[in-house]
Amino acid sequence: MSDIIAQLEAKRAEAMLGGGQKRIDSQHAKGKLTARERLEILLDDGSFEEIDMYVEHNCVDFGMDEQHIPGDGVVTGSGTINGRLVFVFSQDFTVFGGSLSERHAEKICKVLDNAMKVGAPVIGINDSGGARIQEGVASLGGYADVFQKNVLASGVIPQLSLIMGPCAGGAVYSPAMTDFIFMVKDSSYMFVTGPDVVKTVTNEIVTQEELGGAVTHTTKTSVADVAYENDIEALLAARDFIDFMPLSNREEVPERPTADPWDRLEESLDTLIPDNANQPYDMHEVIRKMLDEGDFFEVQPAHAGNIICGFGRMEGSTVGVVANQPMVLAGCLDINASKKAARFVRYCDAFNIPIVTLVDVPGFLPGTSQEHNGIIKHGAKLLFAYAEATVPKITIITRKAYGGAYDVMASKHLRGDLNYAWPTAEIAVMGAKGAVEIIFRGKTPEEIAERTAEYEARFANPFIAAQKGFIDEVILPHSTRRRVALGLRKLRNKQLENPWKKHDNIPL
Repeated sequence: MSDIIAQLEAKRAEAMLGGGQKRIDSQHAKGKLTARERLEILLDDGSFEEIDMYVEHNCVDFGMDEQHIPGDGVVTGSGTINGRLVFVFSQDFTVFGGSLSERHAEKICKVLDNAMKVGAPVIGINDSGGARIQEGVASLGGYADVFQKNVLASGVIPQLSLIMGPCAGGAVYSPAMTDFIFMVKDSSYMFVTGPDVVKTVTNEIVTQEELGGAVTHTTKTSVADVAYENDIEALLAARDFIDFMPLSNREEVPERPTADPWDRLEESLDTLIPDNANQPYDMHEVIRKMLDEGDFFEVQPAHAGNIICGFGRMEGSTVGVVANQPMVLAGCLDINASKKAARFVRYCDAFNIPIVTLVDVPGFLPGTSQEHNGIIKHGAKLLFAYAEATVPKITIITRKAYGGAYDVMASKHLRGDLNYAWPTAEIAVMGAKGAVEIIFRGKTPEEIAERTAEYEARFANPFIAAQKGFIDEVILPHSTRRRVALGLRKLRNKQLENPWKKHDNIPL
């Protein structure tokens, strides 16, 4: 028996070493952790239980039958984050460059299947040279198998991708179909075709970082959500992030004990809105003063800054927050903001996360660039997402809510449950000056000024909308947290279903 145990220990030691010490040292020299080191940081101490440690590839071509390393380039299994179950896979760049083989893909598929069966999030750590060329189409088939599992898991269990090295070609589509993507600056990149192919085909000269680095994908493309300085920061952020998520679409949002009183008043909010309607203020201040302990996990903070999306807690329970940001483009909705917020709203709805919307929107951003790039269809995505959502929806208009943008931002007409306004709210088809110049075209400047004052007196307040029942209550800014907390309590048992359908046809 002791001999058998010794053999097992030797086999385990071989698998734990991956591609060998030399390749591990090379990984460290690049400022990157190994696949197993990453899991040690991500998961609770001692909680990781590995499966398929001894799996090896089945390729016999191009000398591969002479190279067999247990695990085949990906470490898979499950563990806990702050005591809650998660399933994980971590690609091992020290083994065949982390390249995906048929068996490698089968291991990832098994993790996704197990997570779906029990209802638990999946966190994938990507660090791979792409498809294993020696296996040809079998490796491509492996990618497609993973893609299919990602699609079936979408909306059932949360899926988080951490890009911690190369992720190119077909490999990019699996993370792209997961819910959120975190990247690491200077060591991770994603692109369909690399710089060499780009140069050959289009004659453009571009670096890997410029083409598909973490900064590019978190600022320009919105492919990724957040960029971190190193592996450790990204992994610790993933732990915090998963704490906000329910285990699956069948589970309630997690609750965390909090000492922050639900009825805490924030007197400073009463003086937040500037007297000058054209002067901006930072909507982050409202968000942090409303949420438990000011804790807010923002997603895509470097992209489409005119809208803020992220997760926080109210009375210990997770909520999603969507807010216009007056400090960027005056808070106008544009193509990027609409897409960013629409995907976030649909995620919250899929996982029963209540949505709190803070509104200060002068309208959609005008211009030929916006119109010619499809602002109509992209703006409709956000409208569709809010209208489709059946989770509790609480909306607070802090200042402006003009035109179609008023409708889109979780208005009462899109089945908003509780729609509040601060006394500073202005709800109208458009700003007073523009409206008067249309209604009273051709009048003298004196008459225009007089009519503008009249229009402002009539519409530059929330009471006309409140008279019609479109605003449930005009609230004092300092009581915003208390009102939202009470509203979420009331809506805890909300039941609302959309008509039966195979699926909707959102304007993609």
